[in-house]
Amino acid sequence: MSSPHTPVDARRVFYIPGYDPIHPRRYRELYRKESAAQAEVSGYEISLSARQGGTTYGWRVEADIEGASVRAEVDVLIWSDIVRGSMSNSIPATYLQLVRTAWAYISTGALFRLMRLRKGPVIAALYPVGFLLLQLTFAVFAGIAALRLSALASGVIGEGAALGIGAALGLVVCVGILRWFKAKDSKFFAYYLMHDFAYSARYGGANPPELEARMDEMRAQIAAALAGDVDEVLVVGHSSGAHLAVSILADLIRAGLPKGAPRLSFLSLGQVVPMVSFLPQAARLRADLAYLSARDEITWVDVTAPGDGCAFALCDPVVVTGVAPEDKRWPLVISAAFTQTLSPERWRAVRWRFFRLHFQYLCAFDRPGDYDYFRITAGSQTLSERFEGRAPSKSRLEKPVNRFRSMTP
Repeated sequence: MSSPHTPVDARRVFYIPGYDPIHPRRYRELYRKESAAQAEVSGYEISLSARQGGTTYGWRVEADIEGASVRAEVDVLIWSDIVRGSMSNSIPATYLQLVRTAWAYISTGALFRLMRLRKGPVIAALYPVGFLLLQLTFAVFAGIAALRLSALASGVIGEGAALGIGAALGLVVCVGILRWFKAKDSKFFAYYLMHDFAYSARYGGANPPELEARMDEMRAQIAAALAGDVDEVLVVGHSSGAHLAVSILADLIRAGLPKGAPRLSFLSLGQVVPMVSFLPQAARLRADLAYLSARDEITWVDVTAPGDGCAFALCDPVVVTGVAPEDKRWPLVISAAFTQTLSPERWRAVRWRFFRLHFQYLCAFDRPGDYDYFRITAGSQTLSERFEGRAPSKSRLEKPVNRFRSMTP
């Protein structure tokens, strides 16, 4: 992983979010808040400023870290509009999604293969199925209870009228309960997670056409930055954004990088690649994983943590997918080690907040180790230099588990 040790003065950062319908300003405010917290802990200076104009959403960062001043420009590569469009389903349509998604993972055997990796993300995948079925069961029983209650009035208004009123009342109660649960999904996340897994499973692991088109736009933005006057172009793929980044960067390198291009780096965080690559029609992703893992034009570091129950922690996404080439170089799989990099008090506060932990990679650590998101995005070392000589995590999983290994669409 050696490279010339030339300090980074300017960097372009492209952040690809996971399946998230929220406006990208969320990520700017998260960076602002957490970078300030990390700077206070680690003793460096970092500040954000708004970016004027432009066609993408982002911000500028100025930092004085490790005795060097660095300028970074951060862009969020947006696909939240596509996510929102995929989530605009009725309650019946969501339950139909549930059946189709469960069938996609169970009938292909993908679910059982995934269970041989980490149980956390599999439980996260089963949770919306179980909780939505629980909601439906509760609503149906409440509706039946309302129907039976109306039967008590049959002696007064007649059996037929009581049955009709009871049926109508039962339907209203059942639908009302289902609507209440959906309205409260910001607390339960059952609909959100169901839409997430259904989006990947709908095409059996292949990318929907609208997503492929958006990925082409993202690739063009990164390609333009590689022709600019910066020292490093860093792509950060978080959660589902990691597998998008794999395909985008593979296409970018196949097309050829500009002569004299800055160092190209890829940081995957909290990846859930196997949820897609284990599906039968994910040939494109599998081919991109194999290709990117052997390229010397890029540095790829994969960071997860066993404490993150929503990620396939310390699972080499190339190897477990079963597509590792003989000349494989990447990714370097390391752990953010939440139980060590967060104080006992902080760990207790977030341990059971699963979605918060899934975003911890983008946040401050009060006992930081060698992984520091803000040093990586705003420090004076490239990703290659920062982790040069770093051994991969000893507890990583490197056993091919996937049944589907075809790389031909």
